[in-house]
Amino acid sequence: MKFAVIVFPGSNCDADMYHAIKDELGEEVDYVWHTEDNLDRYDGILLPGGFSYGDYLRCGALARFSTIMEQVVKAAEEGKPVLGICNGFQILLEAGLLPGAMRRNEQLSFICRNVKLKVENSQTPFTNLYTTGEVLSIPIAHGEGNYYCDDQTLAELKKENRILFTYHEENPNGSLENIAGIMNARGNVLGMMPHPERAVDALLGSEDGLKLFQSIVKSWRESHVVTA
Repeated sequence: MKFAVIVFPGSNCDADMYHAIKDELGEEVDYVWHTEDNLDRYDGILLPGGFSYGDYLRCGALARFSTIMEQVVKAAEEGKPVLGICNGFQILLEAGLLPGAMRRNEQLSFICRNVKLKVENSQTPFTNLYTTGEVLSIPIAHGEGNYYCDDQTLAELKKENRILFTYHEENPNGSLENIAGIMNARGNVLGMMPHPERAVDALLGSEDGLKLFQSIVKSWRESHVVTA
């Protein structure tokens, strides 16, 4: 499986993502600059964390108009797995690939530490190697991770089991219903504020994030099995 790590001006977690895919997962991966206009050669698309375009206007608001985003939308429409982490999640929200919006953390300060996440749905391309109810240790690093959506959207997310991760025991940023990660209706786009790419090796303090990337590969390979 071949991944693209999209790099915007201000991205700062692209190297972490690249390391997770190449060195820990053992899959092919390229950095792809935001001005590129073709992602056809890639099987999975990754939008990393950082401060794209300095987070001017709103987080992700300018990156959403980068040339590459037309191709990210196209990849999502084709059913390819698309994962946005932290600033990547914010960009997916701004692009309309996921519902809702991000507000500033409730305490109006930047947070950078490990948190506990609960897996709410293990029957997805992103979580199939976890078990529902499993608790993970994953770092967060954001100033605007306070997820919000209207009542109708929240009801749809719950009904369709599209809330994949919630903060467990404590809510670090005021996010609605403790939401830490959501999926689109089709099931191939995931946005999450915590950083699984920073939790792929015990030397980093946790390897709980590695199963997320392994789940993507497992799902992709199962869907691309060639039968005689």
